[in-house]
Amino acid sequence: MTTTLPDLKAMFDLRGRVALVTGSSRGLGFEMARGFAAAGARVIVSSRKAHDCEAAAEAIRAIGGDARAITAHVGDMGAVEALVAGIQAQCGQLDILVNNAGAALPYGVDEATPELFEKSYAVNTRGPLFLAQKLRPLLAASPAAQAGGAAIINILTVGAFFGTSSQIGYSSSKAALWQITRSLATAFATDRIRVNAIAPGPMATRMVTSGGDALMEKSAAGTLQKRVADPAEIIGPALMLASDAGSFVTGALLAVDGGWLA
Repeated sequence: MTTTLPDLKAMFDLRGRVALVTGSSRGLGFEMARGFAAAGARVIVSSRKAHDCEAAAEAIRAIGGDARAITAHVGDMGAVEALVAGIQAQCGQLDILVNNAGAALPYGVDEATPELFEKSYAVNTRGPLFLAQKLRPLLAASPAAQAGGAAIINILTVGAFFGTSSQIGYSSSKAALWQITRSLATAFATDRIRVNAIAPGPMATRMVTSGGDALMEKSAAGTLQKRVADPAEIIGPALMLASDAGSFVTGALLAVDGGWLA
C-alpha cells in the first residue's frame, strides 16, 4: 500500500489555531507558548500575576508572535470560570489546551497538612480537570477538532512515577493527573479531542536552578544522558502533540526526561 507523503511542514503548522497555556509566564509554560506562537498559533498566556502574564505576552509579540494575557489562578474555581469566560469573549475559539500550571510545594509525610494537601491537588489536579470540562465545547467546535486535531496536553513530572520523600503532594497529584488524562482521552474521543500527557525530567527552570549546583548535579545524574535539559527542549514534544503531527496519538504519556524513566 502506497500513500502520498504528507506535507511535513503543514503537519506542525498551527496557523489559525488558538492555544491556552496555563502557568506560561515563565519556565516550561513560557517555552511552549512561544513555540506555539512561532508555529503560527494565537497564544493565550495565563498565570496568577497580571504583570508577569503581560510581560510574557509582550516577549512573544516582540518576536513576531500573536499573544494575549488572561490572568488566572487555576486552583481557584472562580478564576477558572473567569478564564473560560475570557477565552470565549476574547477569542471565541480554542484548539489547544496545555495544563501546565503547577504547585510544587516541598513537603513530605511528616510536614503534610490538610491545607498543603488541598493546595497541591487544587492546582495540579482539580484545575486541569475542570478547565478541560468547561473548555470541552470550544475544543469540540474548533476546525482542528473536525480534522482530529484539537488537543489537550497535561504536564506531569517524572516524579509522578516513583516515590519521593519531600514531594508527596506534588508527585501524587501529578500521578492523579495522569489517570485523569487517560479518562479524558476516553471521554473526549467522541468529540475528536486528543488528550495526552508529557512527563518532563530535570530542566533548567527556576524550580531546578534555585536548588544550586548540588540539585543540578543530582538531577543530571538521574538521567541516561547525564544532563539537565534546556527548557526550550520541551517545545518539540509539545508541538508534536498539539499539531496534526500527533493526529493518531491520544491517551499517551510522553516522557521528556533524558531517559530517567527508561
